[in-house]
Amino acid sequence: MTPREVLALCREKDVKAVDLRFCDLLGSWQHFTLPVGKLDEGVFEDGLGFDGARPRGWQSVHESDLLALPQSDTAHLDPFAATPTLALICNVQDPVTGEPYSRDPRQIAIKAANYLKLTGLADVAQIGLEAEFYVFDEARFDGKAHEPPLPTADRLTDLRSEMVQAMLDCGLDVGAHWQTGTAAGQCAIDLRFQPLAKMADWMMIYKHSVRSVARRHGQMATFMPQPLAGDNGSGMHTHLSFWKDDEPLFSGGGYAGLSELALHALGGILRHAPALLALTNPTTNSYKRLAPGSDAPANLVYSQRNRSAACRIPLASQSPKTRRIEFRCPDPTANPYLAFSAIVMAAIDGIQLKLNPGQPVDRDLYHQAKQESAEFPQTPASLDEALLALERDSDFLLRDDVFTPDVIETWIRHKRQHEIAPLQRRPHPYEFQMYFDA
Repeated sequence: MTPREVLALCREKDVKAVDLRFCDLLGSWQHFTLPVGKLDEGVFEDGLGFDGARPRGWQSVHESDLLALPQSDTAHLDPFAATPTLALICNVQDPVTGEPYSRDPRQIAIKAANYLKLTGLADVAQIGLEAEFYVFDEARFDGKAHEPPLPTADRLTDLRSEMVQAMLDCGLDVGAHWQTGTAAGQCAIDLRFQPLAKMADWMMIYKHSVRSVARRHGQMATFMPQPLAGDNGSGMHTHLSFWKDDEPLFSGGGYAGLSELALHALGGILRHAPALLALTNPTTNSYKRLAPGSDAPANLVYSQRNRSAACRIPLASQSPKTRRIEFRCPDPTANPYLAFSAIVMAAIDGIQLKLNPGQPVDRDLYHQAKQESAEFPQTPASLDEALLALERDSDFLLRDDVFTPDVIETWIRHKRQHEIAPLQRRPHPYEFQMYFDA
């Protein structure tokens, strides 16, 4: 939609309020709301000022002013608002220089997509998602290993269908939904392939829809990677393919039907995986899901069909258009704009350097002996290890200023000061069980 069409939609649907949304550095939506009469075509051009010191990881108080520029092609009616409300996703701009704000994750995603075009390798990076989450009747935090609050039978079909309908109402292209192999209410809904920045927008709407529908029914949804000890973790399996002139570039005569270009992209993702995980698995809880011996892709290898590898090549169809790489490590606590951009930058680096992904591993890695697992590189054991990897290996992200040094430095500093250090200083609930009577 153009700005003029957005204003016409507001009149047609009797919209009363306009919610302007933008994503902070860590992946949460921030917003402010206007009466619909305050939205005109000039707002799309000039933007609206807001306090840039409020979002996490952004401006200092002495330089806080930023501009939010609503993007007309993101307009959708919010199905959860009591007052008829139009939602618009914004890009953020520096009001002094007029340039895109360097720490705006959506601007980073746009720069990554533009850099791919600039290389001449492809026109577009298509991203598809299978994102998982848990729905609980209620949440009580304890140190006990496993007390699932929902019975084994899938009682969440109708709830997921309502979530899917909400996503469809917001314009998302949704595939299937299902209960995963767990007794504790874990769900998954997949989103069909879209260009990088658009899929990041969609993932934000996806999380908003899941939480809002659950709340409407008096339940709680969480995207924590490992909310229950001893049960499945929640991933955000990210599917990637490159296209040029409307033709898929990842299909060819190599292993699992991949092209040489796709194999090099795979080599880049595996080479940079430890650093990538600082962005795609950005919480201390992320590494409980990826712990060795768990049913998670902690082995940095690739395989066709095999879900126990960090990267797999799905073989659901013989069509060249479906040939893609699935990176199974990411989880849904990631900021999607940063995560998808970083994955694409790693793939580009692999192609440019013609990196070899090594030999595929077509056997079950979940149940291998410990001595076998030592053969393969592993994901970092903690967020701190992943941040160290990012410090050592960030040059591939800095190409053409897609990520800038201040983004990387701010990300690492915030994670260490506000997430890792506070957790280290606080007693863990399980420590009381182990040591209270010591």
